[in-house]
Amino acid sequence: MVNALAWVSTIPTAFSGPSRRPVSDSRLRGLYAITDENLISESAFAKTVEQALQGGAAIIQYRDKSSDDTKRRQQAALLRALCSQYAATLIINDDLTLAKTVAADGVHLGENDATISEARMLLGDTRLIGVSCYNQLQRALAAQSAGADYVAFGAIFDSPTKQAARSASCALITAAKSQLSIPVCAIGGIDTSNVAKVIGAGADMAAMISALWNADDIKHTSELIARLFH
Repeated sequence: MVNALAWVSTIPTAFSGPSRRPVSDSRLRGLYAITDENLISESAFAKTVEQALQGGAAIIQYRDKSSDDTKRRQQAALLRALCSQYAATLIINDDLTLAKTVAADGVHLGENDATISEARMLLGDTRLIGVSCYNQLQRALAAQSAGADYVAFGAIFDSPTKQAARSASCALITAAKSQLSIPVCAIGGIDTSNVAKVIGAGADMAAMISALWNADDIKHTSELIARLFH
């Protein structure tokens, strides 16, 4: 059982670097849609993501772990244009160079990705840096101290996308909100039936993957989620 209130003073090396004063960011609230190359066909990529944006998705994270760099650059550039059109935030998963190339709003880092200091050095102070914290509040506190702009916890519910994901809870979201001054994103198994629980726990963002892209009506699903944040 993970103690959500546990804290250790040792800050992981991955979070080394100068800290920045956390600030509230209006760009980091609402439906956080994460792309998946296995759920969105390449031929319908733009149309599919645009449906989520039309429904009110506030943040799009481009996540594609394939080795096709040309495709990734093209899709990321396309998302840059779409997010600008719909006044949404574009986050690139892991790839700092790609984030800089397409002028993304920020980057999201996992535990085996680049460090916050490396991302800040390449992208500058105006770009957003998010960090996956799984079920570890101490990791989130360290990330905030190192200059992260938001953190993500999960899997909150059973995740069909990442079946081996570490388990977190709504109680962890609430504990994190009481100790952090940066926005918190909940991820993992979130759908229209349970998203109100993570919002009620204090989550600033609700990340969705399969429940969004597999929906019969992506735009309508986005609308349902977006309304709950207003």
